[in-house]
Order: sequence, then structure tokens, then C-alpha cells
Amino acid sequence: MAAVNVEVTPLPGIGVRKDFEVSSGRRIGVITRRDGMIDLIVSEEGDPDACRDQVLLSHEESAVLGNLLGAPQLVAQLQDEHRDIPGVNTKQMPILPGSPYDGRTLGSTAMRTRTKTSIVAVMRAGQVQASPGPNFTFTAGDVLIVVGTAEGLDAAAKILTNG
Repeated sequence: MAAVNVEVTPLPGIGVRKDFEVSSGRRIGVITRRDGMIDLIVSEEGDPDACRDQVLLSHEESAVLGNLLGAPQLVAQLQDEHRDIPGVNTKQMPILPGSPYDGRTLGSTAMRTRTKTSIVAVMRAGQVQASPGPNFTFTAGDVLIVVGTAEGLDAAAKILTNG
């Protein structure tokens, strides 16, 4: 995989622009504004300073986007690492609004005891919380990275949905 160079540009009075060039020649990035909002930006092809499209995201929306982008990569990496181990699977599982574990700790799920699965990471706000401990509190929007057998993963999904 080729290195991707992220350019960081201070925008006085506005915030900071961070972007990189994609294979099409366009640049894609974010402007983190001083007011906490985030602009997702895409430049015109061949002109990095001309904005083709811009989407204003709240902090919560940018966190969801970060989880959408980050969790599949982490799952793919874990699946690749476990490919040669029969019976070991990796799956991402969201904590949805209304989940009985929204606002509760990992320890309260008793996941390992009940399903023989392990929650190896949690994606939150685009950040990976690796190896969360039993006192880690889940919130709606979290994406859990769970490792175990197919049967264990099915049971874990039911527990996260129904308690």
C-alpha cells in the first residue's frame, strides 16, 4: 500500500484543513472548524483549492462517519490475521439507540462467559479503543469488534440487541 500524505493547512479564524490526494487526482479531507463542526470536502480534479462539494457534519455525524470508515478496516485486518485459524471469526456489532447496553459497561454484558466471544476493540468517534476493560461504558453509535466462533457471534448479537 502506497503512503498517503496528509496536508495540514491552518485556516485563520476558521480552523484547520486536513486533506490528501486520491487516485483520481482530487483531494478529499476535512475542515475542523473552531465551533466544533466539521466540513467534509472534495476538491475539483486538478485544482486542490476549488471545492467541488462540501458537507457540514456535526460532531456526532462525523463520529458515525469515522466508525463507518474505520470499523470495516479493523475487521478486515483481524479477519486476515485469523484466516488460517479454523473456527475463529471477527464481526462488527453496533450499539444501537435503545440497546439494553447503551450506557452500561462491557462487564455487565458478561459476554465472554455467556458466549465465549471477546470484544477486542470499540470504534467510537472514529477512534479505536483497543482491549476495552470491564468498566468501559458503551454508548449508542459504538461499533464493537468481536472475535469468536460463528455460534458465539450470533449469540453476542442477540445479547447486544435484547439483553
